[in-house]
Amino acid sequence: MKLTTKGRYAVMAMADLARHSAGQPVALADIAERQEISLSYLEQLFAKLRRGHLVKSVRGPGGGYLVARLADDIRVADIIMAVDEPLVATRCEFGSPKGCMSDSSRCITHDLWDELSRQIHTFLSGVSLGDVISGRIAAHRPADGVDSRLAFTAQPRRVAEASAAAE
Repeated sequence: MKLTTKGRYAVMAMADLARHSAGQPVALADIAERQEISLSYLEQLFAKLRRGHLVKSVRGPGGGYLVARLADDIRVADIIMAVDEPLVATRCEFGSPKGCMSDSSRCITHDLWDELSRQIHTFLSGVSLGDVISGRIAAHRPADGVDSRLAFTAQPRRVAEASAAAE
């Protein structure tokens, strides 16, 4: 699964806004320049973020956007979902009982990808915008020296080896 630019840019822009606002509105043009994101694309994203009650707009001279809540109260998953970015790894249509196969059944790996989707949502729901801008996201990484590609697979192997040794 790959998170599209819509979700990534929304999180980047919200992090920039939270870091630079200091209680004052921030112009989208400033965010666009700092984050190297198209202004017209940011306007589309911020319309959705405003409808999702994550930002407030301030009109007039010196206007711009403010975060609607404290950064520690805004979850990364909320930002991504506000811009209509699905957090799903299955090929199946989200929320549909139909599977992705031609006969509407589920593929053999459906449960694997469905669980991955749940894990991604759980992780992103556990990370706040405040975590991102303060660097606390490092606390969510695997222990130093552990290859994150192996961290997931190492334990099931150990469990399987322990089960085989017990027999």
